[in-house]
Amino acid sequence: MTGTLYLVPTPIGNLGDISQRMVEILELVDFIAAEDTRVTVKLLNHLGIKKPMAPYHRHSTEASGRAILNRLQDGESCALVTDAGTPAISDPGEELVAQCAALGIPVCAIPGPCALVTALAASGQPTGRFTFEGFLAMNKKNRRAHLEGLRGEERTMIFYEAPHKLAATLQDLSEVFGPDRPLTICRELTKLHEEVRRTTLGQAAAWYQENDPKGEFVLVVRGAEHVQEQKSTLEDGLILVGRLREEGLSLRDAVRQAAKELGLSRNELYDAAVKL
Repeated sequence: MTGTLYLVPTPIGNLGDISQRMVEILELVDFIAAEDTRVTVKLLNHLGIKKPMAPYHRHSTEASGRAILNRLQDGESCALVTDAGTPAISDPGEELVAQCAALGIPVCAIPGPCALVTALAASGQPTGRFTFEGFLAMNKKNRRAHLEGLRGEERTMIFYEAPHKLAATLQDLSEVFGPDRPLTICRELTKLHEEVRRTTLGQAAAWYQENDPKGEFVLVVRGAEHVQEQKSTLEDGLILVGRLREEGLSLRDAVRQAAKELGLSRNELYDAAVKL
């Protein structure tokens, strides 16, 4: 019988956010797969838990992942943790979960701290529909290409960003989406210096050109305004029918083509054209 992979969120700043269930799972499992064992051991010491740990991070997914899968298949249970937040969300744990799913290894996700949900809830931006875009590319060309693909996105967009890239990212966001687009900047969530600023892309870009950013950031960007599609009228249809008639089409063929191009009723357009 195979073991179970537990996805155990860890606090994103405030140790008081760890739940009793998270503690119970960490005590229950045979070993813990950690993004950085040096960070995780501090949490375990705080909780008074001693467990064997195995490294699992973006530079060791192949070798470490195979070793973890072997132990799971041998019946051991494992808790996957990151330095902060929910495993497998903008995290290489995504790959381990996919491998477990392919092999039929049970995966159990424990609810808990997640920066993107926390930021969205506090943002004041629409929350009914949103898209999580994670970290943007370091390379400016790739970053701009990513943002250009989101130019017409109507859902609220959530980005993670590191302080050393923030100014460049805000400048690109402002240029692609426009300086007046509403933005909520969430900094150091749940920590001592937590800050939530509701502003615009242009104002934020200007501010961080003059002020050095500190801490970890979540950017919540309002989606594009919905553009109502303009419907064609019978008058538009009659104008097009007239042009097509001048090109030599019969009335019936001109009506058929105009109705198809403009999404109009062929019968209504034909009756209107005959009366005209």
